[in-house]
Parts: sequence; structure tokens; C-alpha cells
Amino acid sequence: MSGLPWLIRCAGAAVALLLVCGLATARFGSALQQPSVTTRDGSLITLHRYLREPVPDIVLVGSSVAWRLKEEYFSLPRFRNLALAGGSPVTVLEILAKQASLPKIILIETNILSREPDSELIGQFSGRTRAEAPFLRPVRAAVAVHETWNHAPPNAAQARAEQDRLLREPPSTFDNKAYLDLALRQMNEGEPTGPVRANVARVSELIDEVQRRGSRAFLIEIPFEAGIEDSRLVTMSKAIVQAAFPDQSPWLPINPPRGELRWADGVHLDERSALIVVRAIESALTERDGARRDK
Repeated sequence: MSGLPWLIRCAGAAVALLLVCGLATARFGSALQQPSVTTRDGSLITLHRYLREPVPDIVLVGSSVAWRLKEEYFSLPRFRNLALAGGSPVTVLEILAKQASLPKIILIETNILSREPDSELIGQFSGRTRAEAPFLRPVRAAVAVHETWNHAPPNAAQARAEQDRLLREPPSTFDNKAYLDLALRQMNEGEPTGPVRANVARVSELIDEVQRRGSRAFLIEIPFEAGIEDSRLVTMSKAIVQAAFPDQSPWLPINPPRGELRWADGVHLDERSALIVVRAIESALTERDGARRDK
């Protein structure tokens, strides 16, 4: 019996915490990026967040090559990067095509098309949102409130100033030769023709599908380091993609200054270079929209 008052106090504290969390959910729940209840290589977090927020205007899909183009680098409003590290653009394209509403613009990275789509993710996220236990929502909302108050992101002006500062710095002098040689060996191995052909054919079908529903889809190619550009995987993939899309209309040509670009391993851009490529993408989109309005 001596422990009963302590138990009552604990129960009261738990009830009070849940009430606070419930209020936090009502006040902040829809506006916050709430932590996911699972941690599968970041893909679940990315897709779970997408399906819980309003449909953005612009979405980028791709592999880890496009994943390096962080959302905070873009000044375009309502932009989401759904590229999956270690994944295929076909995975997210399949999921997007099965949603009731589509983004206005879908950017499709074509650099890595040799990986099979993730059928598990497609089945999990196509046409529905993932349900969560109701009692987890207030807890997650409370955690999100805490993170927002204690780790608030910089405002748009601060972020832009920091990005401009980064662009004023000289390119990195990091020696990536060991990593470049490893990446080059890997990209010269195997026979990618079959998987690339299958993925390119499916990309073409999905582009037709989303464009019939009013979305605009553009293909983009992110620069690799010169040695990687000459690898077996890249040259064969480019030939297949160009043969499937010979017309230039679905392509969004981006022209970043290659002399300013640097790569951690010949494949993945470093932070400054990723920012340069983002600015080139934004410029290309602005130019394409301007040309469209002039017609």
C-alpha cells in the first residue's frame, strides 16, 4: 500500500503528458515534419512525409545522385526531393502515378537506371497513406515541437546568404582518386543492358501516364566526373535512354559550369557542386516556363 501514492502520481503525470501531447497535435501536428516510427534507410521517412503533406508543385525522383540535391538548396516553392539513396527513379514514379493527385512537374534523374524498382516500397505506398496507431500521433507531435523549437531551421534569407557564401568559395581540392578508381571499377563491371532497357521502357510508360493526367515530366542528367562519364555503365545507359527519348522536348537541359564541379567519388557531387547544379536546374525550369508562356 505504501507504493500506491507513488503509482497514482505517475499515472497522473502520464495523463497530463498525453493531454499536452494531444494539444500539441491539434495545434502543430499538420504543420510539422514529424519523426517516422520506422528507420528503413531513409526511404520510408521520405515517402511517409510525402504522403502526409499537401501535394507539392515540383518533385524530383532519382537515385543517390539526385539525393545530394538537398531541398533546402532550392528556392522554388513547394519543392520535394523524393530521390532514394541506393534506389531507382522508377520506384517513386510508380508510387506517384498511383496517387489521386500529382505534382505539377516531375523531374526524373536518368543517371542510374540499372537498379530494379523496389516492389516492397511500391506496394506499401501506392494509392494509400500508411496508417499509424492514434496514440503515437501526440507523442510524435510533441517530439516534433521540441525539435522545431530547439533546432529551428534558418529562414529563407539566412539560408540564401549561407548558400551564396558557399558559392563564393573556391572549388574543393579534395583528392578523390582512391574513391574514383573504386567507383570506376564497379561501373565497368557487369552487364547493365537488360535492367536499363526495362527501366527506361517503364519510365516512358509512366511519363505518358502522368502527363495524360496533367502533370509535366522532364528528364534530367546530372554531370559525373569525366572518368565516370566514360565508364561502361554510363555510356551504355546513355545510349539506351537517348534511343528511347530522341526528341528533346522531354529533356530539361542543365548547363552548370563543369569546371566548378567536384565529386566525392566521381559520382556524387560535393555540397558546393550540388548547390551549383540546383541553381542550373532552377534556371532551366524558369527558362522553360518562360518559353511556354511565350507560345
